[in-house]
Amino acid sequence: MSEPLDVLYPVLAELPAELRARVLAQMQTMTLPAGTVLFDERQPCQGFPFVLEGAIRVVKAAPNGRELPLYRVLPGESCVITSSCLLGHTDYNARGTTLAPTRLAFLPRPLFDELMAEPAFRTFVFNLFSERMADLMQLIEEVAFRKLDQRLANLLLGKGRVVQTTHQQLADELGSVREIVSRLLKSFADQGLVRLGREQVEILDPARLRIVAAAST
Repeated sequence: MSEPLDVLYPVLAELPAELRARVLAQMQTMTLPAGTVLFDERQPCQGFPFVLEGAIRVVKAAPNGRELPLYRVLPGESCVITSSCLLGHTDYNARGTTLAPTRLAFLPRPLFDELMAEPAFRTFVFNLFSERMADLMQLIEEVAFRKLDQRLANLLLGKGRVVQTTHQQLADELGSVREIVSRLLKSFADQGLVRLGREQVEILDPARLRIVAAAST
């Protein structure tokens, strides 16, 4: 059972009573299965989603099919790319897919435009930009300045001693391809850093794996 909308998004409680009532009345609630494409590149943005349950994975897709994960939107969070498209009246430039069964409350574009005149909601949106910009700058630094073996080692270290995952899932998180990630994992295994199993990576030597993760380029 998810939290009420105005508990997950306290900014709604700060709106004038009449406007808040109208927002809650006009919002459309929908439940989507895992793997649903919520929005895609070059599609127009019709409104602003509030995530009540589940998660949305936002990626930038390349023409060759590779994807670079940008961020995830969890309950109580919001999608900065959607905000950008609504504010700039532009189409989407990324893809958003549900990671699990996901329930959304959808705010239509005209109401989003009206809410932007409210100081509390405007602050909420621009704080969102600030937080996501910091995340994206970190991502740019990772991609531009760190080798893939460093990034893979760091990713594994952040998931615990035994990582239940597939090579493809790790590749998706790193914005790489399965074959390269599989080759790096085999190299880690040959060095005694990890043990590979079926949809599982067990970290055997976290100290040495941290050395790989911290190695200079």
